[in-house]
Amino acid sequence: MPLLPTLSTSFIVISAILVAIGWVLIARGKVHAHKKTMIAAAISALTFFIIYLSRTIFIGNTSFGGPEHLEIYYTIFLIFHIILATVGAVFGLVTLTLAFKRNIDKHRKLGPITSVIWFFTAITGVMVYLLLYIIYEGGETTSMIKAILGF
Repeated sequence: MPLLPTLSTSFIVISAILVAIGWVLIARGKVHAHKKTMIAAAISALTFFIIYLSRTIFIGNTSFGGPEHLEIYYTIFLIFHIILATVGAVFGLVTLTLAFKRNIDKHRKLGPITSVIWFFTAITGVMVYLLLYIIYEGGETTSMIKAILGF
């Protein structure tokens, strides 16, 4: 198993698990524990993003190495995942901001939507990881620095 993709995927899974725990905590009225858990979920998601971005810049993204006839389906799935992750990240930032600004009514309405988006983001992220590194052997990897600067 490749270290950085496995590590970053683990952080996204941890983030989703923490969001689920946070959901249970707030349903039980444990506001302080909910807040701590959701901050930990956000830190876990941010850790994923830092590892992913660093890997993308310096090492590169791995292309799909599975059968050529499946590549179009993988690409469509990957685009769906990227859109979902972007929407989830924006919703997450807005939801956290609402909480920190004590706008609890809006936070309470947006939180469940954000959580569901984040669960699907985590699930599709794990699927991308499995397709790239476990089910099929990954394809070529080119770093952004090499691609942009040519060395």
